[in-house]
Amino acid sequence: MQAMALSEYGGPENLALVDLAEPKVAPGEVLVQVEAAGVNPVDWKLAAGGLDPIMVAHFPMIPGWDVAGVVARNGLDATEFAPGDEVFGYIRKDCAQHGAYAERVSVPVRMLARKPRALSWAQTAGLPLAGLTALQAADRVGAGAGDTVLVHAAAGGVGSLATQLLVARGARVIGTASPANHDFLRGLGAEPVAYGSGLAERVRELAPDGVDVALDFVGGESVDVSVDLLRSPARLASVADHRAAALGGHYVWVRPDGAGLSTLAALADEGRLTVFVERVLPLREAAEAWRLNSEGHTRGKLVLAVGDH
Repeated sequence: MQAMALSEYGGPENLALVDLAEPKVAPGEVLVQVEAAGVNPVDWKLAAGGLDPIMVAHFPMIPGWDVAGVVARNGLDATEFAPGDEVFGYIRKDCAQHGAYAERVSVPVRMLARKPRALSWAQTAGLPLAGLTALQAADRVGAGAGDTVLVHAAAGGVGSLATQLLVARGARVIGTASPANHDFLRGLGAEPVAYGSGLAERVRELAPDGVDVALDFVGGESVDVSVDLLRSPARLASVADHRAAALGGHYVWVRPDGAGLSTLAALADEGRLTVFVERVLPLREAAEAWRLNSEGHTRGKLVLAVGDH
């Protein structure tokens, strides 16, 4: 099979399109024929060795933790899906080696769910990591109906999904974003505020008594502002700043979860959640996708097209 892989830790220049053996399919796994793979900052951070202190990597290493594709065959006792089923998943395994930037990948069934019918392959590939991050952060602090929730970076890949999820739950969402993205946030059902100096005052103009929940997808000053605005720091969740836990809140590291993916897929099929794809690039242009992703200026997701579509 063809895959984009690295022979050692390094940057996008180390990525190469190579022919590799098809991965083995262990008990409890299925082999997925990849249609599309989502691109996330963790992909190039992992490739650069950023997770080496906590995760073993084997080379050649195929990056990519977001996959959308079709089940090709089953491993032993993997009965949850059948060949031909359309699936998607956040496929972070215990070690980094066989990722989604490939024509085929083996995946534990617990990491998969059935593809939402309402989303394209590209949209589906952009959903798993960002969607589960949003879902697990919201669940950690019990964000839901009746809450006023401050979402930092609400127009970003994770933030836009968190905003939609919270609106679907009946929460009031105040979202930070640059002024250019304010109309976009209004379209999602949020009340936009500009980030930067004076953020706390701008939020209090909308919510004089502060907010019930804060979800931080930026880190740094956003955490401090959140603590100032929250009625209780216990309802702060950050995926970007470890200090959140020390301040009485929660630091969230997203986990694979097939049930959570099914929840997101149901919201998509109900028309209450969508994925904004900025650009779809062919698999061979993964290095360019990393360059664009590292610049941090894309509103929607970057996705690699792997299948013939």
